[in-house]
Amino acid sequence: QVQLVESGGGLVQAGGSLRLSCAASGRFFSNSAMHWFRQAPGKERDFVAAIRWSSGNTYYADSMKGRFTISRDNAKNTVYLQMNSLKPEDTAVYYCAVGPLNSSDRFMDYWGEGTLVTVSS
Repeated sequence: QVQLVESGGGLVQAGGSLRLSCAASGRFFSNSAMHWFRQAPGKERDFVAAIRWSSGNTYYADSMKGRFTISRDNAKNTVYLQMNSLKPEDTAVYYCAVGPLNSSDRFMDYWGEGTLVTVSS
């Protein structure tokens, strides 16, 4: 059983930054990837970024490139999402998930509970 616990969400002004963390426990396949998705009110859950545990290769949704950075600390089994130049439209619940590398949330094996990010204008 894998458990994922997100933290770091909160209220920030537009242009500000936040760093989300996702602490993972349990065992999962070494070729898995950690993902961040987000879901804004009334919208579908969208892919944000992903990182492979083994290689550290990173992948981003086009709209996130240049503002968001995903990273990992293998020793701590923790993945981070550094978010800069935040915009009100980044307001959403951010979820971490583990599974085969994929931008669709349908293929994830485990999910965290999510952490709310609110960006005020």
